[in-house]
Amino acid sequence: MEQPNRDYINELSGGDAAFEDKLILVIKTEWPDEVKEYEMNMKNSAFAKAALNVHKIKHKLGIVGLVEGYELAVQYELDLKAGNTSQKESFQIVLDRVTHFINQL
Repeated sequence: MEQPNRDYINELSGGDAAFEDKLILVIKTEWPDEVKEYEMNMKNSAFAKAALNVHKIKHKLGIVGLVEGYELAVQYELDLKAGNTSQKESFQIVLDRVTHFINQL
């Protein structure tokens, strides 16, 4: 399975370390709250709200280089809107990997 990385962050920044630092700070600040809100909505079976959380999260998956993770999130968002949670475990694995990666930044 693919691993989070800084490749896209480096590409976006064009070598501007200050920009990289700002982008990483935004990710590190927003990520825990977005994941917590997603998990709470899933716990409460608020799947439409969880789909909105996944929508926000998926963009960060792209930023940390997870093309397959992004694609999973796109489909999972649609599934959640239909009340289908069959990809919950796969999505959780992606969340856990990104959380670990972000904590290492």
